[in-house]
Amino acid sequence: MNKRKNVVGNSWRMDETYIKVAGKDRYLYRAVDKQGNTVDFLLTKRRMKGSAQKFLNKAIGNNGKPRLINIDKSGANTQAIRIVNQYSLTFKKIRIRRVKYLNNIVEQDHRTIKRRIAITTGFKEFESAQRTLAGIEIINIIRKNQIVNPRRSWFATFKSLAA
Repeated sequence: MNKRKNVVGNSWRMDETYIKVAGKDRYLYRAVDKQGNTVDFLLTKRRMKGSAQKFLNKAIGNNGKPRLINIDKSGANTQAIRIVNQYSLTFKKIRIRRVKYLNNIVEQDHRTIKRRIAITTGFKEFESAQRTLAGIEIINIIRKNQIVNPRRSWFATFKSLAA
C-alpha cells in the first residue's frame, strides 16, 4: 500500500489513542498531514519513548522526513522527535509544535477507527487487533482518495492491494 499511496504533506499531526485488547489498553499511534491524509499508524503494547520512536521511524521511512510535527504535550512523542533530530544525517531538523487545537484533525480521524471498533465485540489477541486495524486504516486511506486510480472503484482498489 505504501508504494501506491500518494505523497503526503510535510506538516504532520501526530497523536496516540488507546484500544482495548484482551481487557488491557494498547496504544495506536497515528499521524495525518495538514490536509487530513493518513501518514502512518502503529499499534504498540506500551506508551513510551521507544514505541513513539519506532512509529516515527516507520512513518519517516515510508513517507520521508516532515518539516514540522504538531503533537500534544506527550513526553514520549517529544523525546522521539528529539532523538530522530539528534541522529539525523542532514541539517534539516524536524520542528516540534505543541498547539492543542491543531491536533483536532488527528483527533477527529481517531473517530472512524473507534466507531468501527465499537461495533465489534473487541479484540482478544494483539496480532488480530493489528491485522484488523491495518485493514480499517487501509480502507480509510482508500476512502480519502490517497490511492488514486480513476478507472477503479474503492472495492477494486482494495482487492488489488489484497492480491
